[in-house]
Amino acid sequence: MTMNKSLRNFVVLTLFLFLSVASFAQNNYTVSGSVVDEDAGIPLEYATITFNDPSGKLSPQGGVTDFDGNFSIEVKEGTYNIIVEYISFEPKKFNNRSITKDITLGTVRLGLNADSLDEVVIRSETTQVDIRLDKKIYNIGKDLTTQGASISDALSNVPSVTVDVEGAISLRGNENVKILINGKPSAMAGFGDTDVFKQLPADAIERVEVITSPSARYDAEGTAGILNIILRKEKTLGLNGSISANLGYPTNSSISANLNLRTDKFNIFNTTGVYYKKAPGHAFFDNRYYGDSLSVDRSIEDRDYDRRRQGINTNLGMQYFLTESSSITGSVFMRFGDDKDISRNNTSRFLNDNLINSTTRTEIEKEKDESYQYALNYENKFNDEGHKLTADLQYSYDNEDRPTSIVENFNFPTENLQGKDRIFENEKQNEFLIQADYVLPLGEAQFEAGYRGTFKEEVTDYTLESLNLSNNLYEIDSLLTNKFTYNENVNAVYTQYGNKLGKFSFLLGLRLEQTQLKGKIDSEFANQGALEEELGTDVDVNFDKNYLGLFPTVNLIYELGEEEHVSVGYNRRINRPRGWYINPFPSRSSRTNIFQGNPDLDPAYSDAFDIGYLKQWDKLTLTSSIYYQHETESFERIKEDTGNTTTDGEKIIRSIPINLAKNDRFGGELGLLYNPIDWLRLNGSFNIYNSTTKGDFNGVNYDSENTSWFARFSSKVTLPSDIQWQTTGFYRGPSKNATTESDGIFSMNIALSKDLIKDVATISLNVSDVFNTRKRTSFSNNRTGVDDLDYFTSNSEFQWRERQITLGVVYRFNQPKNQRGRNGGNSSGMDEGGEYEG
Repeated sequence: MTMNKSLRNFVVLTLFLFLSVASFAQNNYTVSGSVVDEDAGIPLEYATITFNDPSGKLSPQGGVTDFDGNFSIEVKEGTYNIIVEYISFEPKKFNNRSITKDITLGTVRLGLNADSLDEVVIRSETTQVDIRLDKKIYNIGKDLTTQGASISDALSNVPSVTVDVEGAISLRGNENVKILINGKPSAMAGFGDTDVFKQLPADAIERVEVITSPSARYDAEGTAGILNIILRKEKTLGLNGSISANLGYPTNSSISANLNLRTDKFNIFNTTGVYYKKAPGHAFFDNRYYGDSLSVDRSIEDRDYDRRRQGINTNLGMQYFLTESSSITGSVFMRFGDDKDISRNNTSRFLNDNLINSTTRTEIEKEKDESYQYALNYENKFNDEGHKLTADLQYSYDNEDRPTSIVENFNFPTENLQGKDRIFENEKQNEFLIQADYVLPLGEAQFEAGYRGTFKEEVTDYTLESLNLSNNLYEIDSLLTNKFTYNENVNAVYTQYGNKLGKFSFLLGLRLEQTQLKGKIDSEFANQGALEEELGTDVDVNFDKNYLGLFPTVNLIYELGEEEHVSVGYNRRINRPRGWYINPFPSRSSRTNIFQGNPDLDPAYSDAFDIGYLKQWDKLTLTSSIYYQHETESFERIKEDTGNTTTDGEKIIRSIPINLAKNDRFGGELGLLYNPIDWLRLNGSFNIYNSTTKGDFNGVNYDSENTSWFARFSSKVTLPSDIQWQTTGFYRGPSKNATTESDGIFSMNIALSKDLIKDVATISLNVSDVFNTRKRTSFSNNRTGVDDLDYFTSNSEFQWRERQITLGVVYRFNQPKNQRGRNGGNSSGMDEGGEYEG
């Protein structure tokens, strides 16, 4: 009640001040409205609105739109010819408009000039695509299958992007992709851990930018390219927003609110969500061991997962307009999670097809997570031609406590306790970002320059206690207890220049990055030098590495016709190893199948080339490209025999990331958008690629060649009573690497949507993975040589989450439904795209 009363008092005071000022200008009236791109719906900042008196008695008057495309201009009473203009767009005129009171022009939509520099817009009810020199922008606001879904689910519907059953995100089949939120690394993205996307709601997304040929303004990180996720923020004056609630099976409940309070001087925005979800999953492993003197030659693991995710996240910010041409935006993001994973692993061990023993291993992992991000953005526009300076400061902090208990019991031939472990793990991450960008238009050309510094530290404190069965007391395992500190510091400067010469457009850039990677381990095991010996290579577990690199970018477009063009792109990229890829201490999720980081990993470098073609007809749009990427020191996860066995004689198999000599990837993709009739929209894409890997590790050759493909299809149908029905299908073909072959995966989603109250309330039903087929089935053959008889094989099946059914309701106030999919900037207020628009 206090908050409502304060808000009411604030509104009353604002109206009082407004009316008081208006009383001193009896002959002046306010003309307001907004200006947007007619095709993309994107607000046009600094569009010019001019008021010309046809009689010539009054001098011309006017103003410009603000950051969000809105304008509110005070003019003298009279009759005017009003002109709304924006560079590269056709102007719109309102002749002989009589102004004798306050009026609004509503939303003024400007169409792109035929000579526009670098963008072609493709429209579809399921997906809207904005193609620019260095990126494709997918507006997924109208995609029904994202209703009540997570960001991971939404990304899986974006062409060129795949999300596997564990949530790993790939771009054109390559997992080395950089994830940004609003153009910056962010705590919202879990500092690169994509698992957080399974918790955040998809309807928080405004659009997704797929950047396969990034310009020099972007970080050089990510050899596959960049996915930039832009979050929503409403623009309408006054108080507006939406509230959504979802309920699903298996348990999937959430409620979120998007609120916005907008005046001419400031904009306050908030997005808050609460969720409680369960994700049951299953895994199966059939491992066979070959060689002499084996105590176990086969083991079968049957795992069940019961995952609980609950928490709250909120993003609160305020944009304050210092002057008509400058603003400052501050925001804070907070996320608090309380998760719990229960894994039950039933293992049976055999020798010569005779059951030796069986065990049940129960692991309960809890995780309390708190994340904070504080961001400050300053923007100063020197004129209405795009000349501007932006500066950003950002601090992110994440703290995760993961207490874990592991109990393993023998079921056969006797029933008794095999062992108990307690793990206390704490991970803290601190990241600072400093950035400045300068943009100088030069007629149709544009020059940019800037600096970005990111300084990150990750500290993992790991303590393992094992139960001593002789005295029933827990004792610290001093060899596996450790503290690992990892620092990654990157300083970068860049410059780029773009121009349009007739039908030819280009954007050239150069980025210089200096990278420092530092690792330090505090452990008795490491201090004794035993860790280097276990890794089997000449490894320095305490390292300080420095790299200096130049990263050029070239992006070209040639217009063959009004609706047809070809593009060419080249860029050089880097892939830096993440902290968990470097931490050399093994996981404890299984006694026999472990993951271990490699502190000897160096960054991988790639050179990528892309040639694209676009053609648009009346009802059909075709996009296509072929691409080639050459990567050196590429990362590869391999499985190998550690040479160690469990107490009951079973081999311990290790998965470890390594640097291989090189990887060559060649592929092509094709996309079609077809709108044959008003009530039917079809959307399909196909991507095929060949990947060749060459390299050796520990004397073993890991050369391999893989040809794979994936396809996506979506249809949206308008049924009677205005019911919207959307079906999305996805298939990823078989694939393989040096040691593992994986079968193809097919999945299908369907969704229905209906307005209960037009433009106010909507109900939706979404079924994810209709046929419950989203499972990864693989076969690994880890023979270490042609004549080597000491090797192992593994058949496995893994399902992260079962079929999901979700019912959702959305209620909007002062926020028309058709605004939901519009581009509206971002929560930080910065120009997150960095695209060159001429």
